[in-house]
Amino acid sequence: MKAVFTPLGIILGLAAGSLSKKIFNVIWGAIDDEDAPEPKYREIAFAKLIPALLLQGAIFRLVRGLADHGSRHAWRRLTGAWPGEEAPDPQ
Repeated sequence: MKAVFTPLGIILGLAAGSLSKKIFNVIWGAIDDEDAPEPKYREIAFAKLIPALLLQGAIFRLVRGLADHGSRHAWRRLTGAWPGEEAPDPQ
C-alpha cells in the first residue's frame, strides 16, 4: 500500500507548495507594496530578505505538514492502513 500512497503524497506535496506560495504572496502583499525580495538579486536589503524568507518557510512548512498529515488520515480512513510509522522512536 505504501507504493500507492507515495505518488499521491508527491502530488499533494506539489499542490501544497503551490498553495503556500499563493498564501505567502497574499500575506506579503499586506505587509509591503513591493514584491517579496528574492535571494538571487544582488541589491536586496537583508532587513527585508530575512523576514520574507522566514515567513515563506514557515508558511510552506505549515501548509505542507497539514496536507501530509491530513492525507495520511484520509488514506487510513479509506484503506484502514496508516501509511507511515505509528509514533516516533523513543530516544
